Amino acid sequence: MIENSNSEKKIKKNKCSSDNHNNHDHNHNHEDGSHDHGVIQEFLHHFPYAIFSVALSMIILSLLDYNGQADNLERSCSGFHMLFHSFHFLHILFASTGTVLTYSRFAKNPTLIKTLLIGTISPMIFCILSDVLLPYLSGYALGVEMDLHICFYRELHNVLPFLLMGVLNGLVLKSHHSAALNVFSLGSHFTHILISSLASLFYMVSHGFHNWYPQMGYVFLFLVIAIVVPCTFSDVIIPMYFAYKEPNKK
Repeated sequence: MIENSNSEKKIKKNKCSSDNHNNHDHNHNHEDGSHDHGVIQEFLHHFPYAIFSVALSMIILSLLDYNGQADNLERSCSGFHMLFHSFHFLHILFASTGTVLTYSRFAKNPTLIKTLLIGTISPMIFCILSDVLLPYLSGYALGVEMDLHICFYRELHNVLPFLLMGVLNGLVLKSHHSAALNVFSLGSHFTHILISSLASLFYMVSHGFHNWYPQMGYVFLFLVIAIVVPCTFSDVIIPMYFAYKEPNKK
């Protein structure tokens, strides 16, 4: 009788341990799933705004190109080159702010060092990719001989103030109320994409792709890839990825 009683207790204990283990795995998987779901939801939530931003940027460029038809090519390229720099630097400002905000919103235990690293390195990579490298490659893919101009290499003294102020702006904004941050994050991402779209277009027309409008459809498709993907990764995917890698406080 005693042996049977002990056996029953062991069975119940093992069953409880198994149930607890299964519940732990279920909760862990659910948590991971919610993280993946959050990334996908963020991407889908921002994607339509990104498409409209690219379209709006093409309207703006068309109006500027139409009004500048009387100017010679050299003068037009010089003006577009100036506009590229202005929007490229502003893009860096918005990208660094958005990266810091997203990381701060989702990180369990954010540290200042990690926030600074993510808030500077991620925008540096993706701003060059979306504003310069992908438009440059897009022009070549469409048969245009493009010029390569990387501001992080040639004009670091102009880039750094925008990058550092963007990070500082994100650090200040992260202390605001969460509801206000959600609204600002959405508006900031739309503005970020619009500015990046203009920077990419102005780069293309000022560095070789002067006659862009006969291939407007292809330009739009390339810009969607060149802008939506890097900007969404910079604003959403990368900071959320590192935020979810943060260990829980014990």
